Amino acid sequence: MENIFNKDSDIDLIDIENSIKSSYLDYSMSVIIGRALPDARDGLKPVHRRILYAMNELGVGSKSKHKKSARIVGDVIGKYHPHGDSAVYDALVRMAQDFSMRYPTIDGQGNFGSIDGDSAAAMRYTEAKMTILAEELLKDIDKDTVDFIPNYDGTTNEPDILPSRVPNLLLNGSSGIAVGMATNIPPHSLNELIDAILYLIDHKEASLEELMQFIKGPDFPTGGIIYGKKGIIEAYKTGRGRVKIRAKTHIEKKVNKDIIVIDELPYQTNKARLIEQIADLVKEKQIEGISEVRDESDREGIRVVIELKREAMSEIVLNNLFKSTTMESTFGVIMLAIHNKEPKIFSLIDLLNLFLTHRKTIIIRRTIFDLQKARARMHILEGLKIALDNIDEIIALIKNSPDNAKAKEELIARFNLSEIQASAILDMKLGRLTGLEREKIENELKELILEIDKLEKILKSEVLLENLIKEELKEIRSKFDVPRITQIEDDYDDIDIEDLIPNENMVVTITHRGYIKRVPSKQYEKQKRGGKGKLAVTTYDDDFIENFFTANTHDTLMFVTDRGQLYWLKVYKIPEGSRTAKGKAVVNLINLQANEKIMAIIPTTDFDESKSLCFFTKNGIVKRTNLSEYQNIRSVGVRAINLDEDDELVTAIIVQRDENEILDKNDEKAIQEEINTLEENSELSDNIQGKMLFAVTKKGMCIKFPLAKVREIGRVSRGVTAIKFKEKNDELVGAVVIENNEQEILSISAKGIGKRTTAGEYRLQSRGGKGVICMKLTDKTKDLISVVIVDETMDLMALTSSGKMIRVDMQSIRKAGRNTSGVIVVNVENDEVVSIAKCPKEESEEEDINLILE
Repeated sequence: MENIFNKDSDIDLIDIENSIKSSYLDYSMSVIIGRALPDARDGLKPVHRRILYAMNELGVGSKSKHKKSARIVGDVIGKYHPHGDSAVYDALVRMAQDFSMRYPTIDGQGNFGSIDGDSAAAMRYTEAKMTILAEELLKDIDKDTVDFIPNYDGTTNEPDILPSRVPNLLLNGSSGIAVGMATNIPPHSLNELIDAILYLIDHKEASLEELMQFIKGPDFPTGGIIYGKKGIIEAYKTGRGRVKIRAKTHIEKKVNKDIIVIDELPYQTNKARLIEQIADLVKEKQIEGISEVRDESDREGIRVVIELKREAMSEIVLNNLFKSTTMESTFGVIMLAIHNKEPKIFSLIDLLNLFLTHRKTIIIRRTIFDLQKARARMHILEGLKIALDNIDEIIALIKNSPDNAKAKEELIARFNLSEIQASAILDMKLGRLTGLEREKIENELKELILEIDKLEKILKSEVLLENLIKEELKEIRSKFDVPRITQIEDDYDDIDIEDLIPNENMVVTITHRGYIKRVPSKQYEKQKRGGKGKLAVTTYDDDFIENFFTANTHDTLMFVTDRGQLYWLKVYKIPEGSRTAKGKAVVNLINLQANEKIMAIIPTTDFDESKSLCFFTKNGIVKRTNLSEYQNIRSVGVRAINLDEDDELVTAIIVQRDENEILDKNDEKAIQEEINTLEENSELSDNIQGKMLFAVTKKGMCIKFPLAKVREIGRVSRGVTAIKFKEKNDELVGAVVIENNEQEILSISAKGIGKRTTAGEYRLQSRGGKGVICMKLTDKTKDLISVVIVDETMDLMALTSSGKMIRVDMQSIRKAGRNTSGVIVVNVENDEVVSIAKCPKEESEEEDINLILE
């Protein structure tokens, strides 16, 4: 086939890759400069600037009558903005919404939408005119203060920028998405901005800290509360930051229950969707304690009423609403704008200085315009004065001239006038010859001389120029004196929900099916050793209590699952219930994956770097990781331990690092040598200082080895061997940390048989050994289920598989040797003990009397 692209062809060959790059770059710059981003000087995108200019040309000012929106849109798209009418009308609508703009620039008449997300009426039904603030953006535009450029078809001109007497970019903010970049600038208080600019004029090197004495932070049109200044400072300093906003609420009392009332919403929050969102969360039981939600908003403002159930705590419900709904949102600040036809991210000081520079340019151009106009008028008045001084001669000259042209020539030649002066004299009416008119001309001439002198001084003096800017800003501040709407809290932590909740001791239970609850520990009365206990929870037929522990309401719970993931939950966020309540599904509190099972729950008060988290698995593996690695938990959790396929987590313990813990190779070698010596001689010794780990197996074996033998490793590691099993069907069932050999360890079997044994009776071994006997097991005792460190200031709580819980005085349990079974701690009959834990002693005198009577 003959190549059609021969050298004689009129078709030019181009590289398609370069062509696409060039075309896309042109398109990108068109979107960035001509549509999506505001100018740093007047804070307007092209469409907003064109709408205001078109309205100014139509004469639709703040004092005029409203004009149909369709007429305004028609002028904008016909003369200046070659895009769809819906794009222009949508922009016009937003400029009129008081919930979108801090200071609206359009005064709308008709339906311009609502905070519930309702659309505005069609443009043929609505009317609009400019607000007083919009006129401040356009003021002096007719005095050659800005450059004009041809419109899209070259038939007329439009302003490249507006004079803008107010810092509109920061005042009303802006948002937009261009190609590869976006802007999101929050609105601010006009009073604060003007105060900061006035200060900046007098203190050219003012720091951000100084300016923030005036500009406290964003001021959103819908109000709300900003928590924390860190994000504000970061945004003002770098141009990027995150500002957390919460709805403003208050609590009302109704008979014997609380009512949460929402008074203000975070910026750009849809009220109707928020109410729907709350209703859905209540329906799905993800938020409990709410009985009714209704909207009582009217023309006076927002009022969303959330009625609570009698037993609900308003602080906790409110905290859950902030966490789960748009009652709390984050405004991501990106202060990106166009300057010198280029997009750039600005700091707060940059934008304030740019506005000042813009105003100086505008005032200089306006002053030059006024000066030229004054000089031109003065020139004419000087000619008229000459005419009045020589009126008889001039009348005779004009009378004797054959036509105007000849008269003009004679005037110019005789009195040394300019053409303009001569024309003004010829156009002068006879009425100007009166004495009064003569006096007016002389007075106007004197005023012009003073005016010209004043304007010339402004152009020569930077101080006078800045004083003029200050005068104009003060005038605007007095005209638009509107107080701040959005409240700012200095520190987010200052209003932590924990401050509103008493720090009480709780018993937390979790069932096999994943139902969790908390019950005040005082609800469980202390009983004598061998007691039958009280029902701790009512479970479903196929469910049973799998784990329980005691913790304070302010503690953090770390949930470790069979997949090795770790999740967070504050104790106070667990629903409080009675002893027999079923509880709430834990999947509604933390984001567990499908079929993911909780294997260990660890309470902690902090995430100090001096602490470690020790994991023990069923296969006898131990792993130790610094607790600080778990302090920043995502909603999907973090990897806590890497488990083998046939392994699962048994327990996890927080351990305080020894001050004298030895981790270097030489000293660890010395530790190993001492351990070997002790093993060979079968001696008991306290020579090795520091904490020890103690792990027990189902078949009654145990091992004690130094904590220092388990180094801290990363979160996703597997760990090392803690104990080797003698029997194939054996597995690790529990572990504790021993501070010293004087401590006592309580071990208990499935049939409630238990004993207290001094830690020193268990021989110190090397990690990975087969261990020694911990408890003598028989058919009467069944398997060993767990161990705890005895603390005589605490009580023991034991939980059975049927859901019964017994509270026993630790001192009532007898001490026994290592190779013994012990005594009946819990009378389980046909039941079995599944878990044990320590809890604070009761100090009630009444309960002590009951114990004696029993």
